[in-house]
Amino acid sequence: MTISVIGYDGSPLAPAAGDRLAAASLVVGGARQLRAVGVPEGVPQVVMGDVEAALDAIGDGDRERVVVVAGGDPGFFGIVRALRARGHAVEVFPAISSVSGAFARAGLSWDDAVVVSAHGRELRRAVNACRAHGKVAVLTGPGAGPAELGRALAPHTPRTFVVCEHLGEPAERVERVRPAEATTRTWRDPNVVLVLDERTVAASAADVGGGGGGDSGNGCDGGGPRWVAGPGPGPAAWALPETAFEHRDSMVTKAEVRALALARLGPRLGDLIWDVGAGSGAVAIECARFGAAVIAVDRDEAACERIRRNVWAHRVRVAVSRGPAPAVLDHLPDPDAVFVGGGGPEVVRACADRALRGVVVALAAVERLRPTCEALAAAGFAAEAVQLQANRLAPLPGGAHRLAAANPVFVVWGAK
Repeated sequence: MTISVIGYDGSPLAPAAGDRLAAASLVVGGARQLRAVGVPEGVPQVVMGDVEAALDAIGDGDRERVVVVAGGDPGFFGIVRALRARGHAVEVFPAISSVSGAFARAGLSWDDAVVVSAHGRELRRAVNACRAHGKVAVLTGPGAGPAELGRALAPHTPRTFVVCEHLGEPAERVERVRPAEATTRTWRDPNVVLVLDERTVAASAADVGGGGGGDSGNGCDGGGPRWVAGPGPGPAAWALPETAFEHRDSMVTKAEVRALALARLGPRLGDLIWDVGAGSGAVAIECARFGAAVIAVDRDEAACERIRRNVWAHRVRVAVSRGPAPAVLDHLPDPDAVFVGGGGPEVVRACADRALRGVVVALAAVERLRPTCEALAAAGFAAEAVQLQANRLAPLPGGAHRLAAANPVFVVWGAK
């Protein structure tokens, strides 16, 4: 059995889609869509509140001429995937998706946008994408709408919301608000929210070549026409040389240590990473280049200013929080993973109590190795450690070379 899936965006149905609806023996869809398309009289209907129950009602092929009506483009975060997972063949008549409709109402291009869904999903990953990127469309749902997004982002993440309600319907409303204002308003479902950093929008509009010459979100897609939708494809190189960062008296996490730290942290889109005792911010910046949301923490004001300059130089987004750890951590959202570059076991313990996935610690002194492993174990992490000793090739007079030893570093990591 081939199921006809019709997308509806408020426009008249295409002739072929109308023919399928007129000949249907069963029509499944949301209550609003069923009312809008005009299901033929006498044809059984199933209102798709519970998706699984609606899929069960469709059956396993005993019923012919089934039509499913869905909002927007049913192949984009829509019902097509669920039908295919049940083994059904489908023919799709798409309409304009809510995302493309929202960007059209805002008058913005969206090939460089990140699109995330919070409908029936964990909101924090969508929030982290909004922290890390400057042009994000959020597909919302009950309990994960504009007000909840605003509470998570205000006041530390300056953004503009474009809230689009009931797109394509007579009750359509498009509102432009700040995150704090979004928390005070009552919003109608369904809606989609564009979360915009005005600097990114301006840079994107100024880039007449259509490429990532402005701020592309993770700073990894610079120059030339765009060739992939969404954020850039990620950095071509990581564990950058120390010379890529401004630092004080060589106080920067060495490239070899950063390479292992990044492997254990696993920064990615939707994650939040803390870099505690950030110093130059090298680890924070490398995590941001992978598309993660990042907060760099340091108690020293000069270090925080240095981090901001490095962030600017690498064209990424990193929030900087100044204050002594662990006290300053109380005001931060829970991280997926944490890199601890400074502080004793008390700081490690506080980070481990909050981390959802992993903690990585860099240590110079062997005496701190055991207390650090114990702090991780006490928080439920399986701790491992390695000593890194890099010997870099250095030139000598006459074209000869020697191996110059760097100071050994202990890297400890724990995973839940």
